[in-house]
Amino acid sequence: GGTSGAGFDPSIFSEFGDIFGDFFGFGDLFESSARRKSSAQRGSDLRYDLQIGFNDAACGLKTKIKVPRMEVCQHCTGSGSARGSSPLTCSTCQGHGQVRYQQGFISITRTCHHCQGSGHIIKNHCKDCRGEGRVESERVLEVKIPAGVNSGSRLRISGEGEAGGKGGPPGDLYVVLIVGEHEIFERQENDIYCSISIGFPQAALGATITVPTLDGTENLSIPEGTQSGSVFRIRGKGIPNINGRGRGDQYISVNIVTPKKLNREQRRLLEQLGQINPVENKPLEKRLFEKVKDIFG
Repeated sequence: GGTSGAGFDPSIFSEFGDIFGDFFGFGDLFESSARRKSSAQRGSDLRYDLQIGFNDAACGLKTKIKVPRMEVCQHCTGSGSARGSSPLTCSTCQGHGQVRYQQGFISITRTCHHCQGSGHIIKNHCKDCRGEGRVESERVLEVKIPAGVNSGSRLRISGEGEAGGKGGPPGDLYVVLIVGEHEIFERQENDIYCSISIGFPQAALGATITVPTLDGTENLSIPEGTQSGSVFRIRGKGIPNINGRGRGDQYISVNIVTPKKLNREQRRLLEQLGQINPVENKPLEKRLFEKVKDIFG
């Protein structure tokens, strides 16, 4: 998990407050704008990579994940002290977390090296967390994945990252989705594409065929004289928009299957057809996606 970047520390003005205060007597003005920084630390953000199926990404699902992370120690409730004891006030800084050094007329404030700025010292450490206030744990979370997600989509779960140190707030959990491939469909944004094989008589005479969709099967009308590579569109049978507004379309490319073996009657009929309707040989062009752009804009 990543951690938040280091921010601007306004406590640096406390040093100027001491200097200018000795000269001009308004050190309190600087001190009020540069109060001691809290020792509480925000917990780290965590990343969890989750693999889901193509249909799960299209339709959405609820699933459970196990997230290893640092959690607040239940034995000491995060204090770091053994049960029955409590942290002691630091004798070096008197609980302020800072100490002041006087060098002539210059006064400089520094973070207390004895308590590291917390203002407290733990004498009797908790046995479970060894004074850290946090322990390693594994939490089971239920994750709701909306319909329409794709590989690389991120789901942010607030407050489910690692526990903060010294009473700080927890971080967040980011679930990064990895969507598997489908054996039939290929996805481009919210549209899906597939190829279907048909026989020569179906292409020449026309037919109604059954094609697979994400919702089951759908009847598709093949017009008379359909050529191999022709593309048909079924509206609203693609991937749902992740914002819940509408769905993409499904594009179907038909491929005419040539029989490998013919009996005498089949050969005779095809030879007659070839004499009646000779075909001019032309090179094929463009991939399926490019043809769809030309056909459907």
